[in-house]
Amino acid sequence: MAHVLLKDVSKIYEGDVRAVDKVNITIQDKEFVVMVGPSGCGKSTTLRMIAGLEEISEGELYIDDKLVNDIPPKDRDIAMVFQNYALYPHMNVFDNMAFGLKIRKYPQTEIDTRVKEAAEILDITALLERKPKALSGGQRQRVAVGRAIVRKPKVFLFDEPLSNLDAKLRVQMRAEISGLHTRLQATMVYVTHDQVEAMTMADRIVVLRDGLVQQIGTPLGLYNHPINAFVATFIGSPPMNMVNLAVEAQGDKVLLKEGGFTLVLRGAQADALREYDGKEIDLGVRPEDLILQDKPGENVIPTRVEVVEPLGSEIQLYVGTQDHQLIVKTEPSHSFVVGQEIYLKPKFEKVHFFDKETERSIIFDEEKSLTL
Repeated sequence: MAHVLLKDVSKIYEGDVRAVDKVNITIQDKEFVVMVGPSGCGKSTTLRMIAGLEEISEGELYIDDKLVNDIPPKDRDIAMVFQNYALYPHMNVFDNMAFGLKIRKYPQTEIDTRVKEAAEILDITALLERKPKALSGGQRQRVAVGRAIVRKPKVFLFDEPLSNLDAKLRVQMRAEISGLHTRLQATMVYVTHDQVEAMTMADRIVVLRDGLVQQIGTPLGLYNHPINAFVATFIGSPPMNMVNLAVEAQGDKVLLKEGGFTLVLRGAQADALREYDGKEIDLGVRPEDLILQDKPGENVIPTRVEVVEPLGSEIQLYVGTQDHQLIVKTEPSHSFVVGQEIYLKPKFEKVHFFDKETERSIIFDEEKSLTL
């Protein structure tokens, strides 16, 4: 397989519109890297530049230490799986999978062998004589993946391949593609707007926003150590709660004040926030890190239940403070009614603090974001 290096890569359209701005990503041999972000963030454009389907405006792209900026797609030894499958409707499954090998004039015996091997891996051997119109969405997606596998490329590229499937089938195909990566030991670059896909499939995640790389790290590294408020709220479902608080330093402690409650910090967290005395910050806390309390007390947040969502294995609550709405995950053994007052205490070892102006994390451990 291969490693891929993007060095200050940019895509600039007419009118100096920067769809991708000085992206630096190193993808290691046999690694599964997922690029994730909202619509229009530049992830698909970046993937298409790797494939050679978009011209690189600035920067350099290397595959196995070879500069490929000016090398056409057919000579880059990559295979791409598209969102819409891109199958030929007049060809059966076998011919769709074999097409790329035929135009490269592979011997028929090798074509037969490669197609049959890929069909067995994807469990579509019984479908080889069918036309695409006779296949389900999931079967068509397998054929599209099979067409890439038979090429035995250096790099596999996936452009939102599961977005046209229903929720149940997406879960199944996620597992199948992850298993395929393990089996083939292939270098894979996968683009999605679905952060759940990114969290469950990736060795490392690249988070993009407005054409800029926000953070690169392992799934749990990004989840537990986001570099800024955007990453914190984008990675995780439901998203991290953000609470705007006024900072007041008092001796060896720091108070964080909202209209309806006050949090008291001491030690290292207080020291880190002392310079924000008289200013405002955002406190981030994940729904599972708000713990139910029996009664009011220090660092306990009084809230009122607004929405109850029983999900079987857990209950998801939407609760209101004086100035904010929070999402809470809790055990299904509890029962709640709308309008009920409940008390919550944050796990302070899990909370995050963000600068209001820069959105950057005030206490950030880069090493942990890369390794956990």
